[in-house]
Amino acid sequence: MKKQIYKWIFFNLMGWKIVGTIDHDLKKCVMMVLPHTSAHDFYLGIFTRGITGLEMNFVGKKELFRFPLGSYFRYMGGEPLDRSGGLNKVDSIAAIFERKEVFRLAVAPEGTRNKTNELKTGFYYIALKANVPIVPVAFDFGKKEVNLGKPVYPTGDLDSDLAVLKKHFVGVKGKIPEKGYSVE
Repeated sequence: MKKQIYKWIFFNLMGWKIVGTIDHDLKKCVMMVLPHTSAHDFYLGIFTRGITGLEMNFVGKKELFRFPLGSYFRYMGGEPLDRSGGLNKVDSIAAIFERKEVFRLAVAPEGTRNKTNELKTGFYYIALKANVPIVPVAFDFGKKEVNLGKPVYPTGDLDSDLAVLKKHFVGVKGKIPEKGYSVE
């Protein structure tokens, strides 16, 4: 029932569509979500998750997962990030991949909703360390579509792999285009 409501709101009221798929058998991946220019991206992700039926996750500092909002964040796919014991973010998140049966991590590599000329590369090194593919996901407000790309397995050659991944985002417009990272 909830899925039908999500579809009706997303497709009929909002006029959006979902292009592409993520194979349900792909249980672990890093989803590279671009562009991230607005808080509106959050509910697009929620609708996409609800419509596709795929568990999608995010990480946040462990303090966010305390009472009173901790249960809600876990329900929404959140996983607390514990960096105690000297682990860096990449190692901490790779450890989450190891212990979870299903973990599809959504990451906005811009790292901000403000204009940036460089992507943060942590998402890439997380995928490399966890030995999982990167799935490019575009929130295109120009076309009103969420575009789910094909998985790309990182090779260790950051520049070559980013060149392949960036092709998925050519021409994509964020909610506030002037704040979006330009792949061109």
